[in-house]
Amino acid sequence: MDQQKCFKCDGDMQAFLKGSSSQSVKAPKPSSSSSSSAGEKKQRAVPWVEKYRPKCVDEVAFQEEVVAVLKKSLEGADLPNLLFYGPPGTGKTSTILAAARELFGPELYRQRVLELNASDERGIQVIREKVKNFAQLTVAGSRTDGKPCPPFKIIILDEADSMTNPAQAALRRTMEKESRTTRFCLICNYISRIIEPLTSRCSKFRFKPLANDIQQERLLKICEKENLQYSKEGIEALVRVSEGDLRKAITYLQSAARLNTEREITEQIIIEIAGVVPAKVIEDVLQICYRGHFEKLEIAVKDLIDQGYAATNILNQLHDVVIEEKLNDKQKSVITEKMAEVDKCLSDGADEYLQLLSLCSVVMQQAIHNT
Repeated sequence: MDQQKCFKCDGDMQAFLKGSSSQSVKAPKPSSSSSSSAGEKKQRAVPWVEKYRPKCVDEVAFQEEVVAVLKKSLEGADLPNLLFYGPPGTGKTSTILAAARELFGPELYRQRVLELNASDERGIQVIREKVKNFAQLTVAGSRTDGKPCPPFKIIILDEADSMTNPAQAALRRTMEKESRTTRFCLICNYISRIIEPLTSRCSKFRFKPLANDIQQERLLKICEKENLQYSKEGIEALVRVSEGDLRKAITYLQSAARLNTEREITEQIIIEIAGVVPAKVIEDVLQICYRGHFEKLEIAVKDLIDQGYAATNILNQLHDVVIEEKLNDKQKSVITEKMAEVDKCLSDGADEYLQLLSLCSVVMQQAIHNT
């Protein structure tokens, strides 16, 4: 029991617990309004990504395998060590947080869950001190609602692929030694950056990019709850620019709603907010390449940069268009190889104008050979 008291008083651990400040402070309740209106006022200050985050495992979208395993584990009030990997915005963090809430209930959730993100220091010292100390503490007690409460805690290491190799090696021993009192959930985008001894100790689940119809369904529900006016083309553009990332789609939707309080959300508004280059602009640049006018190409590329379009966005959209163009396979391979070089140079901080001009020159060269 002394260990339990120590656990409750550990101020350092509480600083990492999810939502410790935002959920504990309640707005003063006006005497003339109902509790529901007070709750709505509190929710308005929360980003929609958090407001519509799944509250239980059943609300997680499109990840059927993960949901099925977690539901079985929740029925027995037990969990294995977990490793969630996949693209951003597919529900990895939301899933484990929802599972933890169902396991422990709202009262014990803050005491039993430690979440460390990439914004925290992720070296070996953190694993040796904070993670190890939290894992060693025993827990006891029961839920107030009478449901079974598992005798373990959960440590969530978000973006675990950013951890150093020595830190991952130190975590391996902690996972094995503290298996009686603690379960670990590692979350990452690239499983190849997690060392093999860690992956072998976890049940691995791949999170898939959300299908377009699933994203569209979720976005329409949010539009309905927020009383937003929207066009069909606007929602389709939202799904298209988010590329399977539901978090990005919801963020764009909220930005569009704040930008246009009285008008409907259209395709043009979404394109402007997402920073996507209009398809006509890309097509005009390609037409200049096909005609072989280098002077005009210089002006067109400079105009693209001057308008503030991101070079990486231009590169991605050019890739999608070039793949569909009437060029032979050899010409497409030459262009896409150059795109890979340009992408690497841009990530290293090279000049955007020179890189895009170099790429468009290769496209022009291949187009002239095609004619």
